[in-house]
Amino acid sequence: MGRAEPKSDEIAALVQRARQGDCRAFNELVRRYRPRIYALALHVTGSESDADDIAQDVFIRAYRALDSFEGRGEFFRWLYRIALHLAFTLRRDRARRLGQTLDDPRVEFGVAVDSAGNPRKAAALRQLYSRLVVALDRLSPPIRASVILVCLQGFSYQQAAEILGTNDGTIAWRIHAARDKLREAMKGAKLRPPPPPPRRPRRGTDEHDTYVPSPPKRDDSDMFDLSSLSAWYN
Repeated sequence: MGRAEPKSDEIAALVQRARQGDCRAFNELVRRYRPRIYALALHVTGSESDADDIAQDVFIRAYRALDSFEGRGEFFRWLYRIALHLAFTLRRDRARRLGQTLDDPRVEFGVAVDSAGNPRKAAALRQLYSRLVVALDRLSPPIRASVILVCLQGFSYQQAAEILGTNDGTIAWRIHAARDKLREAMKGAKLRPPPPPPRRPRRGTDEHDTYVPSPPKRDDSDMFDLSSLSAWYN
């Protein structure tokens, strides 16, 4: 996959130790995989609090079910299946109303990652990314899950297929279909030239420059890079 994945032998050893009751080994598995699980849940739910809850629930369920993990597949695939099930179930049960929003955390994280601290670029990206996440949310769950795994989390078609219980050809079809759907939804949406810079505040006034969010304080900031997704469908 595009991003470094811990060595299988090392993870297998940690899993084995955790199954034998070694809490430190399980805590190490949480440390390594929680950022990915959180990012996955956030892209599905669009809610930071839901993503936090799902990430916590995933590892609680995984810990309780370690004895049932037979080790025939990769540990991360098992975690991802749990996370996707929880995230899509929560989203379906809440029937979250789809609509454009400027305060979606995915938009804010994407702007923080891609604006490089430039307030004018941040303002333009916020408009573009708000429309993009709405289009992403309107994809069917199987297509959307495939896009998140391949385009935002860096998995290969084969790895995504293993996580989703399908084959490479189906993932390839879903990615192709998603590109067409996003291209249609984003028709005419371009990164417009940023607006003129705000006037410098006069000394003694309360005026402030345009707000630019700080990048997420996690080691998974590349999984919120929406610029790659916005370039991908063009």
